Amino acid sequence: MNKVEICGVNTAKLPVLNNKEMRKLFTRMHGGDLLSREKLVNGNLRLVLSVIQRFNNRGELVDDLFQVGCIGLIKAIDNFDLGQNVKFSTYAVPMIIGEIRRYLRDNTPVRVSRSLRDVAYKVLQIRDQLAHRLSREPTLVEIASELNVSREEIILAMDSIQEPVSLFEPIYNDGGDPIFVMDQISDEKTLDEKWLEILSIKDALKKLNEREKLILTLRFYRGKTQMEVADEIGISQAQVSRLEKSALGQLKKHIQ
Repeated sequence: MNKVEICGVNTAKLPVLNNKEMRKLFTRMHGGDLLSREKLVNGNLRLVLSVIQRFNNRGELVDDLFQVGCIGLIKAIDNFDLGQNVKFSTYAVPMIIGEIRRYLRDNTPVRVSRSLRDVAYKVLQIRDQLAHRLSREPTLVEIASELNVSREEIILAMDSIQEPVSLFEPIYNDGGDPIFVMDQISDEKTLDEKWLEILSIKDALKKLNEREKLILTLRFYRGKTQMEVADEIGISQAQVSRLEKSALGQLKKHIQ
């Protein structure tokens, strides 16, 4: 009952440490006690669980996010300074979030060069700085000037960190059938006229003899030259040219 396993860990039985226990374990860990470090990790796994809930809608496996979050937790444990007047959770949460964001950034379905992503995150930082300084949203030209890069490079960089949208993402639902992204995209290849044209060509091909069909298949479906077709079926290039011209003429007549 109520058992939820992530990476083989029964989350219902995860231990919880209070501040006093945490300080004792950190003191022992800093003295070289590896068992105390392990207890600190296990005692803060609930912290990782609370963080990964923020990323549930990203389409990533929970097990993967949990493992990445644990890396962030371990980094936070290894770098936490007891001398600072701050709770461990306050220090650890941003590190766990940062580790998960790095993982999501580097594992997007669309692969983007690291240099382009770096430009994008610099743009975000500069935009915030300029907005604070100018008391308004900065323009692309102002950001480009501050970073000493072109306007076009900024646009490409910002596009590179945009999340891809599924064609089956619902964009409207009034209680009936939802309208998806793909419903708003036209595709000339699937228009009724195209389908009719394809059917007409297939029907016209049936009226050609086997040699004429073979020549058109080799020429226009497999991209071979007239010389290559001639060598393959054992006739001259002039014959191939004549048969091809005749076959195309018949196709046009049947389609019209």
